[in-house]
Amino acid sequence: MNYRNFPISGWHTSEIGLGTWQLGADWGVVEESVAIKILEEALASGINFFDTADVYGLGLSEIRIRNFLKTRKESVFVATKLGRFPKPGGPDNFSLPVFREHTENSLKRLGVEAIDLTQVHCLPTELLQNGEIFDWLREIKREGKIKHFGFSVESMEEAELCLQQEGVASLQIIFNIFRQKPAKVLFDKALEKGVALIVRLPLASGLLSGKINSASTFPKDDHRNYNRDGQQFNVGETFAGLPFDKGVALTEDLKSFLPEGMTLSQMALRWVLDHPAVTVAIPGATNPKQVRSNAKASDLPPLDNALLEKLESFYQDKVHPHIRGKY
Repeated sequence: MNYRNFPISGWHTSEIGLGTWQLGADWGVVEESVAIKILEEALASGINFFDTADVYGLGLSEIRIRNFLKTRKESVFVATKLGRFPKPGGPDNFSLPVFREHTENSLKRLGVEAIDLTQVHCLPTELLQNGEIFDWLREIKREGKIKHFGFSVESMEEAELCLQQEGVASLQIIFNIFRQKPAKVLFDKALEKGVALIVRLPLASGLLSGKINSASTFPKDDHRNYNRDGQQFNVGETFAGLPFDKGVALTEDLKSFLPEGMTLSQMALRWVLDHPAVTVAIPGATNPKQVRSNAKASDLPPLDNALLEKLESFYQDKVHPHIRGKY
């Protein structure tokens, strides 16, 4: 496992982290025993960055991380998110007192005195334009409840609004072979400002594992079933915003690009890591084998320039016209 500097914080984080949405909700049921094995494999693979949120299973993901880490001596950076918890919910969440309350609840669930990194969880663009939200986070940081704050965003417009503010440690973005826009629009600006980039959905909700086909089905409580066309939240969070059948077909096309000795998921992760502006990619996993395979991408050689050019052309010609949702 290779490690990268997380600007502002001074941390050295594994360039492959672990997304833990699936340990709380929306990816089918992950049993407690499996969740523990996933977290164990992450540490064994050199991963020291876990990403969670208060809304993942209404705190279940945070609680599982706390219960696991309290038995371990390894140092792990834990990033959580706030802003979308259903109580009080919606616009009633958007105030300093509620942000403080939700932060304190995450502190209890995670069992820590201060959160390493709290991220605002994909809130409406107008809240970022208003600007008050940045002051709320600065105040909560002054109170010692969080060490650093960042933003999980849906669009490059939102990312650029955040870059205009002081004190923003990180931006979490969707970035993968099917969703390449941030590399052109955001990366140089983030490097210049010293803002870490956390890449979520680097495997496009599993499409880029190459194991999903047109006949694949998903549990009722899996977002790949109930949010396929954005029925519940931004469609970009599911299959990178691509229509399912189109995404499957495009994935099949990508298999012809595979370098020898790589799985499709490893090529996809290696592609993400080949962008120096990326600080950490956070693929999820529903079993330990997936964690182990994802982590190995860190040790693989960079993709050659000819392949990178082919993948960019593939995106521009075949993928980009089909992307839906904020971008």
